[in-house]
Amino acid sequence: MIDNSTAPAGDPAVLGRDWAVLAGDSPASLATGAELIARWSEPHRRYHTLDHLAAVLAGIAQLAAPGNDLVDDLPAVLLAAWFHDAVYDGRPGLDEERSAQLAQSRLPRCGVPAARVAEVARLVRLTAAHDTLAAGDRDGAVLCDADLAVLGLPGYDDYAGRIREEYAHVPDELFRAGRAEVLRRLLAVPRLYRTGRARELWEERARSNMTRELASLTSDRDTP
Repeated sequence: MIDNSTAPAGDPAVLGRDWAVLAGDSPASLATGAELIARWSEPHRRYHTLDHLAAVLAGIAQLAAPGNDLVDDLPAVLLAAWFHDAVYDGRPGLDEERSAQLAQSRLPRCGVPAARVAEVARLVRLTAAHDTLAAGDRDGAVLCDADLAVLGLPGYDDYAGRIREEYAHVPDELFRAGRAEVLRRLLAVPRLYRTGRARELWEERARSNMTRELASLTSDRDTP
């Protein structure tokens, strides 16, 4: 079982080998893997980087470990992880849609069957808000839980800081209000994670981390 107690570093060489195992080593597949690694390495990214990709892949591996029986199409879930933030311009919803379209464009060249390509695109679109997941969608649950694993891991403050850096163009007051609303929405759901295994691993700490950040965002810094 992978130790996901801390977010793994996104080593491009390691990720490149992982991609070749997942998607094959044809010239088209290797070119697609190189393109994805380049996209995840774009200089404007602060949180949605290769480290995040590696962390999501590690989270999927942990949730889908032998004996857990939580996924129906593991390759589709892993491919969706690779594509879910492949396009990242800080425009929620549109980024995920364009990432899904990128998957639909690139994966057929890699020899991925049409049905799996469609499933990958569907899973990528789920990560836009995580709130359109239907009951019984096991693959969607694992992907979304792995994507949110960071909320319940050590290093939460670093994650929150990197999110702020990605929105450096947003004035502080507006950012604090928007970020607080996101945290309130996440805290309001009875179960943040959809799989029992993810709840065991991350739920308690995630709620503690988000509650602490929310208090910081909504506190009056001008109060003596």
